[in-house]
Amino acid sequence: MIKVLNVAEKPSVAKSVATILSRNQLRVRDGRSRYNKIFEFNYSINGQQCHMLVTSVTGHLMEVEFEDRFRKWHSCDPADLYTAPVRKYVPEDKLDIKRTLEEEARRCHWLVLWLDCDREGENIAFEVMEVCKGVNRNLTIRRARFSALIERDIHEAAQNLIAPNQWFSDAVDARQEIDLRIGASFTRFQTMLLRDRFVIDSAQDDRNLVLSYGPCQFPTLGFVVERYWEIQSHEPEEFWTINCTHRSDEGLASFSWMRGHLFDYTSSVILYEMCVEEPTATVTKVQQQEKLKYPPYPLSTIELEKRASRYFRMSSEQTMKVAEDLYQAGFISYPRTETDSFSSRTDLHTIVQEHQEHPVWGSYAQRLLDPGAGLWRNPSNGGHDDKAHPPIHPTKFSAGESRWSQDHHVVHFLILVSTCAWQSFFSFWSNLVIMALNEFLKFSYSHFLQKLYELVVRHFLACVSQPAVGAETVVEIDIAGERFSASGRVILAKNYLDVYRFESWGDSMIPTHVQGQQFIPATLTLDSGVTRPPPLLSEADLLSCMDKAGIGTDATMHDHIKKLLDRYYVTKDANTRFSPTNLVTLLKSLNAISLLLLCLIFLSLWLLGEALVMGYDDMGYELWKPNLRSLMEYDMKEVSVGNKSKAEVLATCLQQMKACFLDAKVNKVKLLEAMAIFFNRSDRSNGDDSSALGENVRPCGLCQEANMVLKKNRDGNFMVGCSGFPQCRNAVWLPGPVLEATITNNICNSCTPGPVYLIQFKFRQLEIPPGFNVNHLGCIGGCDETLRQLIEICGTGSRVQARGRPPTTTPSNGPPTTTPSNGPPTTTPSNPQRSNSRQAPCIYCYQTGHASTDCPSRISATRHVQSHGMNQQNGESSIPCSTCGTPCVLRTANTANNRGRKFYSCSSQACNFFVWEDNLNNGSAPRSAPRPNISNSASNPSRRGVRGRGVQNAGRAADVTFVSATGEPISGRRCFVCGDPSHFANACPSRGS
Repeated sequence: MIKVLNVAEKPSVAKSVATILSRNQLRVRDGRSRYNKIFEFNYSINGQQCHMLVTSVTGHLMEVEFEDRFRKWHSCDPADLYTAPVRKYVPEDKLDIKRTLEEEARRCHWLVLWLDCDREGENIAFEVMEVCKGVNRNLTIRRARFSALIERDIHEAAQNLIAPNQWFSDAVDARQEIDLRIGASFTRFQTMLLRDRFVIDSAQDDRNLVLSYGPCQFPTLGFVVERYWEIQSHEPEEFWTINCTHRSDEGLASFSWMRGHLFDYTSSVILYEMCVEEPTATVTKVQQQEKLKYPPYPLSTIELEKRASRYFRMSSEQTMKVAEDLYQAGFISYPRTETDSFSSRTDLHTIVQEHQEHPVWGSYAQRLLDPGAGLWRNPSNGGHDDKAHPPIHPTKFSAGESRWSQDHHVVHFLILVSTCAWQSFFSFWSNLVIMALNEFLKFSYSHFLQKLYELVVRHFLACVSQPAVGAETVVEIDIAGERFSASGRVILAKNYLDVYRFESWGDSMIPTHVQGQQFIPATLTLDSGVTRPPPLLSEADLLSCMDKAGIGTDATMHDHIKKLLDRYYVTKDANTRFSPTNLVTLLKSLNAISLLLLCLIFLSLWLLGEALVMGYDDMGYELWKPNLRSLMEYDMKEVSVGNKSKAEVLATCLQQMKACFLDAKVNKVKLLEAMAIFFNRSDRSNGDDSSALGENVRPCGLCQEANMVLKKNRDGNFMVGCSGFPQCRNAVWLPGPVLEATITNNICNSCTPGPVYLIQFKFRQLEIPPGFNVNHLGCIGGCDETLRQLIEICGTGSRVQARGRPPTTTPSNGPPTTTPSNGPPTTTPSNPQRSNSRQAPCIYCYQTGHASTDCPSRISATRHVQSHGMNQQNGESSIPCSTCGTPCVLRTANTANNRGRKFYSCSSQACNFFVWEDNLNNGSAPRSAPRPNISNSASNPSRRGVRGRGVQNAGRAADVTFVSATGEPISGRRCFVCGDPSHFANACPSRGS
């Protein structure tokens, strides 16, 4: 006997398939996952006796994600995500299902896949195949194709197994990878760019806020915002029109001006006065003709969502949840289909026969099947066929609400209500959730089941019915050369309208008129009006826009709308009309408690969606328009039919979107300007875009896998670190006075491995010595002498924090204490193992062993000022140079930033002594400052003893790099003063000599 492993997409589907095939004669046992049971029974497939094992997965078994070193947001430049390697893996919560499949597949001969017969289901089928064939490569793979969980379809599918469709699966793989790369890159880009710059969520820690970008979600948002802009930009314009009426014994006829209306008042008045002067009306035309109102096309997924929204005010998400439950219970066919035409093989009469006993529409079904009634009509062809499923139609009779499973609808009701409650009170992200909670409190879940089931049945009966027939009369009259018309209708046969109560085509009778008849109008008026803007998009309108533009699929459109609501980019009012999030629509849609809570949470989150769309629109790339996504959807459809390969589509789409992304990075100021219109600036912003975005500087020379990116550490100091952290801890620390740093497109010609991009630095004026420019275009590859000198002189940590510390006092009988500005003194630890104040180099002389408050150089400088305050020879103020002893004359600075400031400098050409006068008065020590016109040659022995000046062999400059955070030796690393590789320059013994 052949052992067959059958895998369904959901546990409920597995149970239904097993129950039908076994005729309820089966054995049940647990798998590794307690939710995915295993059903066993015997069955015959094409005369071959088989032992059937039926189990299930829960949707997709695998996920697509970047490799670990690219998953952290600061691990790489977001642009690298377009080429970063991705992998498909089984997540932690699906491992038990995987183990069940592996254990059962080892002992089976066949694998039969009962997944949903659409692209997503086909992709899940290939995921299951990959897991099962990993443990048993001899498995025979077969696919069961079915559209309804009823006996006829399930048995037919089991006897007509087919091969899986690789093209369908490839199309889904392409979509998943494209969406992952585009969504991750733009989400990281706009979140890291905007989150710390603007106060978006004032009541919460918005450092955890994610400004999501979805390739389908964002064009969907664009539809809403574009319509909102049309309404906001509408300028009401007054117009005038002429109307007249005619009263007779048969009633009143209203005639409208065939010009419509005019915007020029004077012209309208002149024409109106002509009619008033000659008011006799002459009937010029009487036309009577038969009119037909045709029934709708067979029901597709999008049409089901649109009609449920229009008729019942159900959201598209609610509609799909209820339709899925009806399908799994066997009442309707598969609810995810693009097909709106029945094939010739479908037995439509049998479906109608099942509803003859229904208490409401049963009599209509009997009339349909009566040949003498002439009501039957083969359904129209809508022109769409996804080759997977028929249109949505009823598959099992139900007499009404009492027939629904009580367990089924009560459980789902409780789950949905609890989910809505949790999201409403703890996430606060979804106006849809609040509306859904109110709706579910009013109606039980069975109400939705019954309403949607009724819609499917009535729609199907209407599809196979004759159109409604009416007689329409059009009357045209002439008054002083101006033409007017009126129309009326009489319904002769309602036909499909008898059962399809959701549509109407009412009578509008007008009195009988004869051509050539003349009469005086009962009224003749000049009426004014104003133009009105178009209405906001309803959910049905939005679905139509998405469907027309090819945004998403029938199975995913409702998810894109839900994400916009969950992320609060849009709101939906009680009439299911959408608008960008703003205060007015929020006030209209919330109750008092919800309003209070949301006002606390979303004080600044009213216009996020509109700001994002406006920013991208100003860039020039219409990323919020559907055009780009429509092209991608078309390409993926081409993959599903075999016209294009997966690799070809991936290359084309990703190349196109990467160009858009790079352009968005270059023009990110547009996004910042748009956000600044709606949101306040945040005090956390330091004006540094490059650190937030982690832009690439160069390839990492240590791990040789990742890139070095520019960013800030927790202390606010700039650094260039490896994106492969923590696996690679290579880092380049930049000078402490750096105020701003921006990656440029310039590349260093000498440093390798390349490319090494140059960085535009801006230094704090007061923290760099004279002779150095505030702005500097530098290279971190090791060839930049200026950066190396600034690190030696100023260190790699900012002095701003050190200067801002409170003064330290030493009590007579205790450890040092720090006196805060608004509180009692606090004791600082004196244990050297607990405090590194004595371990760090002194900020005045750069030597260890003492703190800056005890620095000998500082004390010496103070004494110099006190004892040598005046040059005795010429009466000028002077101090002796602390390096060579030469008197240093007091001078006045004439630079833009320090104009009028006094300083001492040594007159010796071999010495670089320099100190500001006010620093001496404050007790600060003098320092040796570099002169830009003095050579840094290692051949000058007098230069080696100068403190604070980094001297090294120029021939080894290319081999020297900055300090690495790895603690491991890097080629060429050595002391910048004496060249000894055993220590750094800040601890060099020769530094103070």
